[in-house]
Amino acid sequence: MSVAVLEPVPRPLQRLLRRAVLGLAGERRRRFPPALHVGVPGGSSRTFEPGDESLDHALRVDVVEALVRSLSRSPGLPLVWLTRPGPLRLEDADLDWLAAIRTASGELDVSLRFFVVCRQAWVDPISGVGRSWQRPPRHRKPLS
Repeated sequence: MSVAVLEPVPRPLQRLLRRAVLGLAGERRRRFPPALHVGVPGGSSRTFEPGDESLDHALRVDVVEALVRSLSRSPGLPLVWLTRPGPLRLEDADLDWLAAIRTASGELDVSLRFFVVCRQAWVDPISGVGRSWQRPPRHRKPLS
């Protein structure tokens, strides 16, 4: 029950994912551990950093389910995004988390959207739809 994002990407979703990229753009370390986030970028969310531990599929599913359940009182369906260093090309870890999210989504009977986010881009690993910037996007000041 993972939901793929297709073009045209709805504006509210584009804004949320841009916010996820902005949140990562402030990371000062060149190398940092990947982290799985569930919730709303820039809003209510939970984060899991596996560190150097190797997780099997069942443990990843448990992590996703625990994070989603911890936000069960939040309105709307949460987004799930993996932040990591490096270029935005799909890696084995991205696909491992995608498989866990699909399993957790079915077990919880909720539709989840999963994205991979790096410093200058985001992508939906199911559809390949994403956005990238030459430089990290900047915060825009709201018009008064």
